[in-house]
Amino acid sequence: MKNFKYLLAVCTSLILLVGCKKDLFEDVAFLDGASASAKLSALYNITQDNTGLVTITPMGEGATSFDVYFGDATTAPVTLLPGKSKQHVYKEGLYKVKMVARNILGKTTEATQDLTVSFRAPENLKVTLNQNGLNLSVGASALYETFFKVFFGDSATANPVPFKTFIEGQTITHDYPKGGNYIVKVIALSGGVATTERSDTIKVGKQIDLPVAFDDPNYDYTMSDFGGNASAFAADPTNAANMVMKVDKNVGAEFWAGTTIGTGLGFTNKVALAANRTKMSVRVYSPAAGYLVKLKIEDAKDESKSVETDALTTKANTWETLVFDFSNQSGGTPAVNYAHSYNKASIFFDFGNGNTYGPTNNVKKTFYFDDVTFMPAEIVLGQIDLPVTFDANNVNYSVIDFGNSATVDAVDPTNSANKVKKTTKVSGAETWAGTTLGGSNPKGFATAIPIKAGATKMSVDVYSPASGLTVKLKIEDKNDPTKSVETDVKTTKANAWETIVFDFSNQATGTAALNLSYTFNMASIFFDFGNVGTGKVFYWDNVIFGAATPTNVLGIPLDFESTTLNYAFTDFSGGAATVVTNPNNSGINTSNKVGKMVKGAGDPWAGSYIALDNPIDFSAGKTFKVKIHSPRVGAKLLLKVENLTDGGIAFEKEVTTTKAGEWEELTFDYSAIDTSKSYQKVVLIFDLGTVGDGSANYTFYFDDIKLN
Repeated sequence: MKNFKYLLAVCTSLILLVGCKKDLFEDVAFLDGASASAKLSALYNITQDNTGLVTITPMGEGATSFDVYFGDATTAPVTLLPGKSKQHVYKEGLYKVKMVARNILGKTTEATQDLTVSFRAPENLKVTLNQNGLNLSVGASALYETFFKVFFGDSATANPVPFKTFIEGQTITHDYPKGGNYIVKVIALSGGVATTERSDTIKVGKQIDLPVAFDDPNYDYTMSDFGGNASAFAADPTNAANMVMKVDKNVGAEFWAGTTIGTGLGFTNKVALAANRTKMSVRVYSPAAGYLVKLKIEDAKDESKSVETDALTTKANTWETLVFDFSNQSGGTPAVNYAHSYNKASIFFDFGNGNTYGPTNNVKKTFYFDDVTFMPAEIVLGQIDLPVTFDANNVNYSVIDFGNSATVDAVDPTNSANKVKKTTKVSGAETWAGTTLGGSNPKGFATAIPIKAGATKMSVDVYSPASGLTVKLKIEDKNDPTKSVETDVKTTKANAWETIVFDFSNQATGTAALNLSYTFNMASIFFDFGNVGTGKVFYWDNVIFGAATPTNVLGIPLDFESTTLNYAFTDFSGGAATVVTNPNNSGINTSNKVGKMVKGAGDPWAGSYIALDNPIDFSAGKTFKVKIHSPRVGAKLLLKVENLTDGGIAFEKEVTTTKAGEWEELTFDYSAIDTSKSYQKVVLIFDLGTVGDGSANYTFYFDDIKLN
């Protein structure tokens, strides 16, 4: 039946073509001699884009149609007329394509022809790596690829992380567990086995930031050398466990050879320079003392915004900390500008010594550095003023020695809680060696010494190594040293404290007489005056205007630290005062002993008083100061002074606390007191007008009752 359909089609074609008549073309016997299709083959056109698209065109002589079997998983053939083609998508591989050709009588001929489908390797592979700290972003593109795989290289195993895949135009990110060098491999795949790959070595680490200690493996400590320098990560020459940076200034290096700390990106955060914070420090290990080290900071995006300063090494083959103050920039360089963003630093060792505009650097010098630190803000200390106790944390007690005197901060040799000054008149010191109080930054006392007729005394507590040594005290106008007066006193005790009183109305022999019209606002003290130094050590404290109460006499100032004085309080109406250990040794009061007042149930005026050995001397000032530790804000302290035998002779002031649970200093204005009267009793009443209950809410501490 099928053959008949093919024959009918042929006859119909012939009839249409020649318009045959029945009587002329009845004989179709000539068709019986038609031969089968010959020279059967197929033409393959494989698209070169790794899609697997193949165009198949069957060919054969005498064929009127073709059945094409694709040779893959597609089982049904496709029928094509001569000259027609069929497109089919193959995977990469070898296929046997079968063609069945039919002639006009339906006779078939078949042939099988091999088809090889192979994909070309991806071409023009481009990889983009963007590293930010421990994070890596990878992008890729290529011709003829179907997808990518990336190997991040952060494991010791053969295949530590499964290959990630992503499409072109996208990126993939990865977080590394720690800093280091890694090989990142990106593989571009085609539709088949052909691949193209690229490997890049990257250094992963957080961007460097201050402080730089070279010990954290998560940071990228890459340095940038220039001018002939060569830096390398190395072990501390004195401690193999400590990592530092080693810098060689090689032979022939430029005089400006240096090393940028980190890469050109600079620090993560800027160096936050401010008016009270202008210093950086670097620990340096130098081959010799006297080498100039320059530190320069700049804007990583604008190198014209920079500032630099210098420091000199003072030690050889040992570590020292060099401090660089950018408020004191190097000569000829721009001044610090706090509005600039300084976020990059470079260090120059042996600056100025090189082969350009300076001596030839003919010997390689090796330096080490570590701990690049932006120093904390400096505490702005108040100017020194009388009385000088060396106990306040907010006062600048700096001094200036001269003549080979050497003064340092120290603790009282008899009381470790008390801060004092220690002065050594070193061997060979000048006969006039001494020490100036408040010698700089700024110079002298904040207020003038109120010398006047009838008030010409100052006192100093001195702990001397021997009795009979001359101590000189000189006061002067800090702006005019020709306006001065001085006087001498001899020590009377050895290895014990005593209060030495200096009366400037009795000036030292051969010196100018006291001139009350002068302004005296600076003081200097000279120990063992007149003798060459032999190493004697003196301690001194409590420089006071006025004849201070001797240390063995109970008087003002009242600090409760003595182990020999009797701090006998007289309580009244429910008050109870004792001397106890400081319950909060911090802030403005780090003394050991303090007074304690408990206001119990009684009268609203309950309190206590202490009787001094001598009347209070108001020549030193008429402002009382008392340190208070109150359980609450708003509590009141009434400070009253009375005549020893006549309670009608008295003066009082009341001040309210502003802090709770910490020490504060209250100020009582006694400017209106009648100093022609005598006052020997100090009375303390807390919360006058309120009855106490003896609880913690009515427990107060007090200390350092003094006159300014």
